[in-house]
Amino acid sequence: MADGKVIALTATTERQASTSSGYAMLIVLLLAILADIYGIQRIGAAHDVLSFAIIIVATLIFILVMPGFYMLQPNQAAAITLFGEYRGTDRATGLRWTWPWMAKKKVSVRANNFISEKIKVNDLRGNPIDIAAQIMWRVVDTAQALFDVDDYKQFVRVQVEAAIRTIGSRYPYDDFTHQEVTLRGNHEQVGAELRKELQARLDVAGITIDECGFTYLAYATEIASAMLRRQQAQAVVAARQTLVEGAVGMVEMALASLSEKKVVELDDERRAAMVSNLMVVLCGERDTQPVVNTGTLYQ
Repeated sequence: MADGKVIALTATTERQASTSSGYAMLIVLLLAILADIYGIQRIGAAHDVLSFAIIIVATLIFILVMPGFYMLQPNQAAAITLFGEYRGTDRATGLRWTWPWMAKKKVSVRANNFISEKIKVNDLRGNPIDIAAQIMWRVVDTAQALFDVDDYKQFVRVQVEAAIRTIGSRYPYDDFTHQEVTLRGNHEQVGAELRKELQARLDVAGITIDECGFTYLAYATEIASAMLRRQQAQAVVAARQTLVEGAVGMVEMALASLSEKKVVELDDERRAAMVSNLMVVLCGERDTQPVVNTGTLYQ
């Protein structure tokens, strides 16, 4: 900030560098060596100016051509700079050549796989959880990766941790009502959100995210046992609720069928007793033992 104004960083965009094939320049180098040998042999036979000129020119060509060679493997690029000024990026593979005063910095554009360490994050409800993620990334703009950030690999590691914390705090870990998007139950949706968050953070470094997802997701150790008991209790309640709803439906069906077929006429008291007995039979955890009533209901 200068004079109350914010100074924005200018993004560097990759462009094609002006370089040459190394094989063509290798031929020039060999010709210079042969010319040098010829000049030395000629000067041994006759000390003339032409011999000295051949030696001097051939030596200068050798000095200029020899330091300019470099080699690029597949999925590798070289950023070319001239006295600190970016002059372009060479992505052509094989033996390459440029002027010796051009500085060359190689950058891998291969896919990289990064697995973060376990990070403790508070989810949407404030519960501490441990999260780890796997990220597959690669450099798509070598100029941004080299000149817009200090160390693009370290930059990726830091931004991955920041993105995991952001996404981890945006959703709850779990929801037994199945009404919310959760970290545990919506892997694809949350993974897409993580990728979107990471891409927005890494665009400044010329890096793209090919794939990402959580490799570890669990409650933190200090609350794991308590949350497990809560999950078990909620599961029991949910199971009981389903069981009672089914039992009520079966009792209604039984009473309606008895009344429709006129198997037995039940007053309110007998109906209540039958409902109670049926609910005990249907909702009990153990097998019921029948008791035969040889008298009447009122004895």
